[in-house]
Amino acid sequence: MPTFSAPDGTRLAYRVSGEGPPVVCVPGGPADSAYLGDLGGLSEHRQLIALDLRGTGRSAVPDDTSSYRCDRLVDDIEALRVHLGLARLDLLGHSAGANPAVQYAARLPERVARLALIAPGTRAVGIEITGGTRRALARARREEPWFPAAFPALEAITDGTGSDWEAIAPFLYGRWDDAARAHHAASAPDNPEAVALFAADGAFDPAATRTALGGCPAPVLVLAGEFDLNSPPCAAEELAGLFPDAALVVQRRAGHYPWLDDPARFVEVTAAFLGR
Repeated sequence: MPTFSAPDGTRLAYRVSGEGPPVVCVPGGPADSAYLGDLGGLSEHRQLIALDLRGTGRSAVPDDTSSYRCDRLVDDIEALRVHLGLARLDLLGHSAGANPAVQYAARLPERVARLALIAPGTRAVGIEITGGTRRALARARREEPWFPAAFPALEAITDGTGSDWEAIAPFLYGRWDDAARAHHAASAPDNPEAVALFAADGAFDPAATRTALGGCPAPVLVLAGEFDLNSPPCAAEELAGLFPDAALVVQRRAGHYPWLDDPARFVEVTAAFLGR
């Protein structure tokens, strides 16, 4: 597995799959990038460079754990660009990984060729998602066999009276089948400190980021899953509106991992965007 050195000397690893022009992929979590797989077959169209964020996967734990902070990860993305010898990046961020990807575009817009934000987290730009929004999306799945157990757990979490996150896992997938269960079990973050410090004080400056994105000339794809409670379509639409040249796609009957729910549709949309 190839590695490179971050600006602070931390050794970072990345996974390579496929051939063609590279796309740097920033995972959510923070978690091992292995959960991205080949993004439903996107590697048949482009070479995927999936970064293991510091302290996850095969990347080293940093000496300075404050460097787990989201905005500090922008430097790691830039170091990877330099390591790969790329003048500009095609950059893809999933879930929480969309936050450092967006911050990278805000800070270094001249280095971004295209930006794909998949089921994006929105903390970097201050878009909040209410409990009411999550409940409304959840109720659309009331006919699912797992709904009677999952919905009360969701209500307790949104009310601040519960924390059974495992019970609400089915809401993150378009189909809660054996493949989804296996993916969920394998994709859980394994570095609690990296997760806890990702959003530490100073990690986000939403007003400044929103202003900077207004001057980002790169084309942007914001792809949301119709059923995604974590990154609802309404939040994705608001995020897309912050860029001068952004397209919003809502993938039907998909959750937080749209490349699993309908790989053909996901690859069709994403490959076409990256081929612009």
